[in-house]
Amino acid sequence: MGTRFMKGKLFSHNKLSASLKKVKKNLKNLQPSPVSEEDLSTEEREIIHYVKKETAKLNSNNITRTQGYLDFYRQFPEIHWAFLGHMVSRNGGWNMTDLKGELLSKILSDDEQQNFFTFLERGNWLIFHDIYPQLLLYQESIGRNTNLFYLLPAIGVSRFMEVIWNHFWEESDEYLLAIALVINEQSYLEKRVVQQPHYQKTVLNTLEFKLQDLLSLNQILFPCLEGDKIKVHGQTIHHFASLHERILLGIRLYKLLFEGGKFAGFYKWALQQPHTGSRRDYWPMLFNDINESTPGKPFKRRTRNCRLKPGSHRIFSPQLKYSWKNVEHKQAEEGDWYSTWQVIGYLKKEAQFVNGNIQDEYCETLEKIEFSILAKQSITS
Repeated sequence: MGTRFMKGKLFSHNKLSASLKKVKKNLKNLQPSPVSEEDLSTEEREIIHYVKKETAKLNSNNITRTQGYLDFYRQFPEIHWAFLGHMVSRNGGWNMTDLKGELLSKILSDDEQQNFFTFLERGNWLIFHDIYPQLLLYQESIGRNTNLFYLLPAIGVSRFMEVIWNHFWEESDEYLLAIALVINEQSYLEKRVVQQPHYQKTVLNTLEFKLQDLLSLNQILFPCLEGDKIKVHGQTIHHFASLHERILLGIRLYKLLFEGGKFAGFYKWALQQPHTGSRRDYWPMLFNDINESTPGKPFKRRTRNCRLKPGSHRIFSPQLKYSWKNVEHKQAEEGDWYSTWQVIGYLKKEAQFVNGNIQDEYCETLEKIEFSILAKQSITS
């Protein structure tokens, strides 16, 4: 990972807890040569085959992945990341369908829509490809009452996570495991997606302005059932290309879900509302997965403060299954991101209040998009 994003007191080596000192020691004692599949017994190979098969089966699209995380969390609620991953993955689906929805399809060209979807889909696929085998090995370890995490390197998972899962097996530290998985997944994506020249050229550079000011990629929304109303909470990231900022975002999102006093509302909503990819899932009064607009009519602004203006149709937000076909992915790039134990600086647990008030900001984003459509319409008319 290097040290370019290791800033300030976050990576002070002083005052590590006893738990983190143990993690540090185990990371420093990591063996350079991990177990390979050739070294394994028939039973161990069968476990790996099962893990890979189940992962591939559920890694078909954003809908299957998102449901897979939730199903796992319901079975093993001590694995907090599974619910965090579920809620973040819902946002990935909404971002994918936005590209074919009523608003962004009027701003982005067909090529831009395709490039941005490919970027989102590859990241979503890679994270599931890396994390779900870890979850299944935990499931197998519980079922067999034996630690199987020595098999992680044989299926391409970072040595960092072998240490972390072993620590969790002994200490049951739910917070540490969840944040370690945030670090791992964002680091896993760094060279495979964010720093990939293809995505730099087709998405992160050419669409930089649109990503920051028009698309909702930088806003992660968590719907919450509060009484009989659904309210959205969340966080914004302003430097998506920064690994450091993405890890800090993941920590804030975890705290918002699990430490902000609203977990029951988030979880109840998630259980009641199947993920379709349409934003209608959380705001049916503003979005619909059926296009209510008249084809060929000029676009008119129709929202104010996330409410429809009188006489306006709802915004078309399609379901994922009607928006994009399943993608056949190339094999995940090999390589272990882990290089220094100092990354455990992110694992220090500090008191932090996370303000999840994002609803007004999201409403402003919708209005910005509408104004951009009107501006483009006036230029081309």
